[in-house]
Amino acid sequence: MSTQAEASPGALPDTARRRPFRRPGAHGATGALAALGWLGAAAVTRVWPSLDDWPHTDALLALELLLALLSLALALTLTLTLTFAARTRRVQAGPPRGWLTVGPWLLALALGVSAWEIVTAKLEWLPRPFFAPPEALIAVFFDDYARLASSVAHSFGLLAYGYALGALTGFVVGVSIGWSRAVGYWLHPLLRLVGPLPATAWLPLAFFFFPSSFSASVFLIALASAFPVAVLTWSGVAGVNPAFYDVARTLGARPGFLILRVAIPAALPSVFVGLFMGLGASFSVLIVAEMMGVKAGLGWYLQWAQGWAAYSNMYAGLLVMALMCSGLITLLFRVRDRVLGWQKGLLKW
Repeated sequence: MSTQAEASPGALPDTARRRPFRRPGAHGATGALAALGWLGAAAVTRVWPSLDDWPHTDALLALELLLALLSLALALTLTLTLTFAARTRRVQAGPPRGWLTVGPWLLALALGVSAWEIVTAKLEWLPRPFFAPPEALIAVFFDDYARLASSVAHSFGLLAYGYALGALTGFVVGVSIGWSRAVGYWLHPLLRLVGPLPATAWLPLAFFFFPSSFSASVFLIALASAFPVAVLTWSGVAGVNPAFYDVARTLGARPGFLILRVAIPAALPSVFVGLFMGLGASFSVLIVAEMMGVKAGLGWYLQWAQGWAAYSNMYAGLLVMALMCSGLITLLFRVRDRVLGWQKGLLKW
């Protein structure tokens, strides 16, 4: 005899939603292990003598102790909150889902930092100066923060100019090709011919025709970001349901209204996919352009660090670059979820 839960799939989510709160000790135990891991990393840093005198070891020790306290506070908070939620059956009383998964990452990070410290500063199994300990990476942010911050500001400005110009151009071209057959007749062949070429292939011509390396780099970044935006916008506009236009025309809509209020809103999901692809392409062109001709920026900073064999500075630059790129993509996803509320969560990042 089948039960009501078996006959009705909708009866299962209540049990599934409460499942994470039935074992609150598991989440708290993971946070406690992460705290022990960071305490162990601090012990390795403090007790085990290094083979060389590395600066800012005290800063590394303070950071490890701070992360140990943070992990312990997280473990206690999760345990108390989830226990209260399980006893009172208040499903929404628990913490956000992200807090339930951060504990294993804190533990893995503690073990990774400990291993990194051991094989570099303590045993020096990895050759210097190619592999530096965590203290050297912290020293870069203390001693060279001015040059690094200036490089981030220059890279962000260059990326903003190039990406905004390329995204706007690609959007206009995509809407024009998708809406007008006459425009598509002339622009589509050019798009198919020029678009697939890597933007870096235009480096010699760009630095020759443009008056400055900054303007040439803006052109290359715009070229890299414009192609995916144009193609995806064109596909989105061309794929709009013709019934939408028929209904709007029946109500007296003119061509301008059809483009601005029907075609573009219906094509926005495809437009944002093109914006994501264009942003990823612009990052690679940004670094190459800065290495070739620009006298500031993260690409220049990486080349400068490699030239002086300052590999800890190079790793710090790569870390900052990764955080910058990830942050901008996350911001673009937030904008998409805000604009396309009915498709929130459809694309993951």
